Amino acid sequence: MYMSQKFLLPALSLENVSKTFYRGNESKQALRDVSFTIEQGDFFGLLGPNGAGKSTLIGVLAKTVKLNSGRIKALGFDLETQWRQFKMCLGIVPQEITFDPFLTVYDTLRLQSGYFGLRGNQKWIERLLDVLDLSDKKNSSVMSLSGGMKRRVLIAQAMVHQPPVIVLDEPTAGVDISLRHRLWEFMADLNRKGHTIILTTHYLEEAEKLCRNVALLNHGKIVTLESTQSLLKEYSKERILFSLPSELPKDFPINCTKLSDGSYCTAYGSPENLHTLLNELSKVGLMPEKLEIGKANLEEAFIRITGK
Repeated sequence: MYMSQKFLLPALSLENVSKTFYRGNESKQALRDVSFTIEQGDFFGLLGPNGAGKSTLIGVLAKTVKLNSGRIKALGFDLETQWRQFKMCLGIVPQEITFDPFLTVYDTLRLQSGYFGLRGNQKWIERLLDVLDLSDKKNSSVMSLSGGMKRRVLIAQAMVHQPPVIVLDEPTAGVDISLRHRLWEFMADLNRKGHTIILTTHYLEEAEKLCRNVALLNHGKIVTLESTQSLLKEYSKERILFSLPSELPKDFPINCTKLSDGSYCTAYGSPENLHTLLNELSKVGLMPEKLEIGKANLEEAFIRITGK
């Protein structure tokens, strides 16, 4: 695997990156002066709600979306003026599955090698197929594969030129739990072997488990940029987590956050706060089906910061 010899250079740096889309007389600013740096060897999470600008940023890195302003460098190579060197530094796993459906898995990877000007890449392709459990499908058409297998082919495509920086846009979306965990192990192993990993994901459990540093993007702006542990520590005050048989009324007097699984959380503070919560729930005819006191997780921090 790749280990960079340019350790003093950031894996990826963005400086005042902006992008506005225009349609007729309407405009939408998808990225607003986005600046951050990712060091070599990091496992970095880029998080945000739908419409935050994550996919636009990935498009900019792949040069399928053109910047309005700003500068991006990968290992010191400029996106605009040194594109050939820049693209060799990055392997991007897109969210959308796009292949020539009639090509075999092996031919897909061989053609991708040609795109990067690589010859005699067969040994590395075979290794990728083995690591990604695709060896027995190498002669199958991509069209015949399951969704999970197609996603693994996307990862192999992104890694065919052994890039030092790997960008994974929702890599586990639409795959089953078993494959998701296998992909987690694979990504963690790549990172241990020296690759810088940049991950966008809707699964906050994924980011909490894998990422050392995270940036939260909201309405095209970076709203927080810090280590995962620092973010969790900031929001790690004890909270009450509870589930209910029906929705809380909108005028409920205690501030509660609804989580993605339908449960609620609110600050614990003291036993008196728990007693008050139970009293207020009783007044509106609700009894918790499940209740526990514990530390906040990344999902709760995310919701509190972005309001989503």
